[in-house]
Amino acid sequence: HGRSLPIAMGVKMARPELNVVVVAGDGDFLSIGAEYIGPQASRNLNICAVIMDNGVYGLTKGQSSPTTKLGEVTPSTPYGKLEAQINPLELYLTMGVSFVASGFSSQPRPLSDMIKQGMEHPGFSIIHVQSPCTTYNDTFEELKGDPKKGIVPALWAIPEDHDTSDSASAHSLLQQGGIPVGVIYNDETRPSLDQRL
Repeated sequence: HGRSLPIAMGVKMARPELNVVVVAGDGDFLSIGAEYIGPQASRNLNICAVIMDNGVYGLTKGQSSPTTKLGEVTPSTPYGKLEAQINPLELYLTMGVSFVASGFSSQPRPLSDMIKQGMEHPGFSIIHVQSPCTTYNDTFEELKGDPKKGIVPALWAIPEDHDTSDSASAHSLLQQGGIPVGVIYNDETRPSLDQRL
């Protein structure tokens, strides 16, 4: 229920030698759990968070989540969602997360490489994963695209020459629309909380 980051901090403080990984969904991490992202980013807590984003509360019958689109009809928004959807990647960068990556559940090899990079990163890393809910919010076609139907894919690969160490370049990347896939930002110069301790 959104408390994964405080628990992860406790584990990391008690056992700093452990490689701590948090796995959460867009619902709990970006709503009730969102208040913990900023403090852990400012501390640069040395953990890796993998966030599966399906744009709804998929485990509890499809209610709207922070990443559900404006106007979307769900069991909790029968007349359409009134709040605009948040951009989690922009949120992570703005809050100061030192490693931000974006992946897709249907691309397991590149995704596992990004998760490995996040686990090896000396600081707070978040890998945000687009993961369509086939029951309540199947966005697979929208994400991958379908040329036969004239659907342009929302996902696009981050260019190889992108400078992941430059925060301005990372912010600029997110202004291009769609959903970039790859490592967006990687700052290895900041000491982590355990290094400071």
